[in-house]
Amino acid sequence: MRYLPLTQDDRSAMLARIGASNIDDLFVDVPEEARLSGPIAGLPLHASEMAVEKHMRRLSKKNLAAADAAFFLGAGAYKHHVPASVDHIIQRGEFLTAYTPYQPEIAQGTLQMLFEFQSQVARLYGCAVANASMYDGSTACWEAVAMAGRVTKRKRVVLSGALHPHYAEVVKTMAKFTEDEIASASPALQAAPDNAGLIARIDDQTSCVVVQYPDILGRIPDLAEIAEAAHAKGALLIAVNTEPVALGAIKSPGELGADIVVGEGQSIGVGLQFGGPYLGLFAVRDPKHVRQMPGRLCGETVDAEGKRGFVLTLSTREQHIRREKATSNICTNSGLCALAFSVHMTLLGEKGLRALAAENHRLACLAADRLAKVPGVSVLNDAFFNEFTLRLGTDARKVVRTLADRGVLAGVSLGRLFPAHEELADGLLVAVTETTTEEDIEMLASALEEVLA
Repeated sequence: MRYLPLTQDDRSAMLARIGASNIDDLFVDVPEEARLSGPIAGLPLHASEMAVEKHMRRLSKKNLAAADAAFFLGAGAYKHHVPASVDHIIQRGEFLTAYTPYQPEIAQGTLQMLFEFQSQVARLYGCAVANASMYDGSTACWEAVAMAGRVTKRKRVVLSGALHPHYAEVVKTMAKFTEDEIASASPALQAAPDNAGLIARIDDQTSCVVVQYPDILGRIPDLAEIAEAAHAKGALLIAVNTEPVALGAIKSPGELGADIVVGEGQSIGVGLQFGGPYLGLFAVRDPKHVRQMPGRLCGETVDAEGKRGFVLTLSTREQHIRREKATSNICTNSGLCALAFSVHMTLLGEKGLRALAAENHRLACLAADRLAKVPGVSVLNDAFFNEFTLRLGTDARKVVRTLADRGVLAGVSLGRLFPAHEELADGLLVAVTETTTEEDIEMLASALEEVLA
């Protein structure tokens, strides 16, 4: 059965209207070597639904699932326990029906949830105002950079070398269209972040400084020092947080002087799910910057009868009436993931979040101490939350592959994250959460001892 309703004449008329001679003209931005020149080898051109299902089941059995192994992967996506009550609540009809508040007057449940979500994120980040979520952490990071340019009227962006490389790549890609100058750096394998080196790169043309907290190596930079240096040059500090559970144990970025705080909310309420969908968090410390925020902002008000109600307070997007003044082309928020985040956060409460963070840190300390006893292994970090970097003395990519074959997902190799930096090849980023057991830690340590012997 074919699902393509257009005839060849229809397609030809559409191509002629936009000035393209053929379908291939629509893909000129895709490098030639990345395009398919014909059918994929070994893949049938068509198959029945039942045959496809059987084939996909066979393929899925080749996966090593997170629940079936000692699991130490992190680097921006974390395995936390999500209570069954979260999934139950988000599937209730009142949340699923009014999914997107295009008509706020009939989406009161959705708007109330988003208002409460915003309040939770603002408090978590130590900021005045948070928006109703974004696609994910990396796009939220770019939107913060674009917002800083609008606020400061400058075009130079300083990226910390310890910013997640995928986030940095998103920023660099988008900057090609805005002509922002991106001043990036290489990560340094040292115990503490190089704050002095980062501060030295800030000048009078800098719009913002982007710093991950905790950073990609698990270290915890002194944001207050960087904020003071950035503000002295008239620049904004953007703090990026990929592990919101950490903020149950360390000071919030807003409290330390960050002007814009963004991050990934997956850790709370959202499972790993093969890499998505996730949700981006976005907040600002100073209310005067609110009108430059991207996305939606829900607010509380009263109706004509004095009853409490919720409205779409700010929606400076390209779909709306003043589209030429849109701050972003983000056309929606991650509503369902934001709901899951908010439900999980509500179930935890402040005391629960702090207890969860404490347990993550306790287990991470146990792991670091045990792994440091493995011959040839050293722990890089002076300080960390639930993620730290090991030096193995050999290419970590090969070690990770060998341990995966033994049923241990040992972590993320820095060689995979930074393939162009051979000096990082022996680095292994290890993440520990409340789902990690002491038996898992011992399994990793014993396997490392065997592989590195």
